[in-house]
Amino acid sequence: MKTISNAAVLARFGYAISDPTRAQILMELASEPNYPAALAEKLGVSRQSISNHLSCLRDCGLAVAVQEGRRSRYELAHPALAHALGDLLGVVLLANDGHEPH
Repeated sequence: MKTISNAAVLARFGYAISDPTRAQILMELASEPNYPAALAEKLGVSRQSISNHLSCLRDCGLAVAVQEGRRSRYELAHPALAHALGDLLGVVLLANDGHEPH
């Protein structure tokens, strides 16, 4: 089994959240598991786009697909991710101190 360095894991996480749509998907999944079609509708993107983003999040180890018959429901790969995402958002907002992002 290949060992991945902590830096590589963080870089992969950074890549996953570097896209606003993927970041929004993660925040949605932090609230509750959901289905691709519902995520696409809620975020106003195509199903193909959601599929591509969910694939990236799965590959990065942040989301998992749970088979429910012919459908797949997506959820965060670990329950602690919801808390971590909330903490990260809070710290970034504090560090940003009200400044508009560039």
